[in-house]
Amino acid sequence: MFDAAKSKDAVINWIRSYFKENGEDCFAVVGISGGKDSSIVAALCMQALGAQKVYGVLMPNGEQHDIEFSNKIAAHLGIKSIVINIKESVNAVLKAAKESGLILNNQAIVNIPARIRMTTLYAVSAAVNGRVANTCNLSEDYVGYSTKYGDAAGDFSPLSGFTVTEIKAIGKELSLPSIFVDKIPEDGLTGKSDEENLGFSYDVLDRYIREGICEDSAIKEKIDRLHNENLHKLKQMPRFLQ
Repeated sequence: MFDAAKSKDAVINWIRSYFKENGEDCFAVVGISGGKDSSIVAALCMQALGAQKVYGVLMPNGEQHDIEFSNKIAAHLGIKSIVINIKESVNAVLKAAKESGLILNNQAIVNIPARIRMTTLYAVSAAVNGRVANTCNLSEDYVGYSTKYGDAAGDFSPLSGFTVTEIKAIGKELSLPSIFVDKIPEDGLTGKSDEENLGFSYDVLDRYIREGICEDSAIKEKIDRLHNENLHKLKQMPRFLQ
């Protein structure tokens, strides 16, 4: 039985230990999307370090239809936040690629904003003396639902050991309003929800991860395939050693 209260306290202590060892004077730099993962990571960092040590970065790609959630979580937690719109940077890459004669496929186009966001987070981190929080979770990582060197990057990862179901329970233990914990997850890039992109629900995925049970054989096969195809995202880059 998952103990959300115990897990919440353990993660908070882990974050404190990380910063004690890797920069006591540093800020936790968190990309604030307004979704549950970034909201909960920001809340955990606030509990661990204090609101004055958490630096939120909002990175809309032009107009973001749900950016009010990002502003509301920053205000709710009392953390400093800034807005850096990445649209011009994204368009510049797309324009340069087109001018070079390169035809980008949809996957390349979707991944560009995620990687520019991570570049932006590290620029902010360098400017304010920070450490970048990774906001991925175990459910996403298991099936490779992340962008390598995009949202899959970071300096410390508080949620990578928890499924979506468990993270929502932690969010409730943090007393976060339901609008942040229960908001339908979406990537902000494709116009679809995460579950629409994946083709199955997080409840089904989380049960399979924790219990090994998936009653739909086609979905089980898809989860296994995605897991095996995307394991490279979780591994260190192979190095040839002479």
